[in-house]
Amino acid sequence: MAGASYGWKFGSSQERQRLARLYAAMSDGELRELAREMGSLTDEARTALAAEMERREITLEASHSEDSADAILPEAEFRDLLTIRQFRDLPEALLAKSVLESAGIECFLGDDNLIRMDWLWSNLLGGIKLRVRQEDALVASRLLEGRDSQQDDAEKPKE
Repeated sequence: MAGASYGWKFGSSQERQRLARLYAAMSDGELRELAREMGSLTDEARTALAAEMERREITLEASHSEDSADAILPEAEFRDLLTIRQFRDLPEALLAKSVLESAGIECFLGDDNLIRMDWLWSNLLGGIKLRVRQEDALVASRLLEGRDSQQDDAEKPKE
């Protein structure tokens, strides 16, 4: 247990005092930011945070309640992504991803971590998938096609 090395245990008065000192040293903005993530805190940390905010007369935002043990966390944004390329090897996928990112196109690699663990899984999984938002798919494909044609020209023997 990480806390045991510092001489305190969760649920102890020492832990409550440590949290009270920690929160007392924070700015009002830091306390508000911490309150936004109240759902990830222990019960003791929530109690200490609420006590410090009450002492300073800091109010929480409308979406959070001081007596609420579990604050509402923002939901992750769901996006429909299209797979525009599949790569057998990770270096190729990372290169294509960097081309798109340098052009300001947000992109993601799918199954890259599984293939990093065992590259033989690449064929089974259908390779590493390069995914982009639907509205960026056409531009991203054209950027990668341009890069592919440049590589083909460089590989051709000069006559």
